[in-house]
Amino acid sequence: MGEMMEEDVKKWLKKVEDVKKGEVDLSRDEDLSIAIMNLVSLEEHFYFTAMKTDDQKYIDMQHSVREMRKKLLAKIVTDPKGEEWCISKHLLAASMRLIEVGTKEFSKGNPKEANNFFTMAFNLYSLFFAINLKMVEAKKLVHDDELKKEGKAMSKFSEVMKKILDCCKEW
Repeated sequence: MGEMMEEDVKKWLKKVEDVKKGEVDLSRDEDLSIAIMNLVSLEEHFYFTAMKTDDQKYIDMQHSVREMRKKLLAKIVTDPKGEEWCISKHLLAASMRLIEVGTKEFSKGNPKEANNFFTMAFNLYSLFFAINLKMVEAKKLVHDDELKKEGKAMSKFSEVMKKILDCCKEW
């Protein structure tokens, strides 16, 4: 594991250098990923509103939002292998929901619990970028026995992403 992990870290650092050279526009992709999170959330809201009101117009709106989300996701998830498309969508959706739960916990006066949710959300968000920057293969995550050490891997992705994600950079 040690030698393989060291090789992975070297690859990740190379990606960081590529970002610094402007070869990857993570500022744009970070903004797009947040927009995609919100579009997934809108799809869910239109669905539940349609079911609660029995009004087809909400399903039509859901379809329109879904088509927009697919176009935007394709700008980040390029040439997906295996399940990378769906994995990416669900990583963003789960991250968004965990952020919302964390925010609610914080509002209820539970900052420690909120921070646990925020950390989980950021780990999933980082994994989204790790997969789509080809830092890790999605199939490896599904079949790898190293998932037992998931916490360590997730925190390593998060640490790398903290260094390269910066939505305030105007490239």
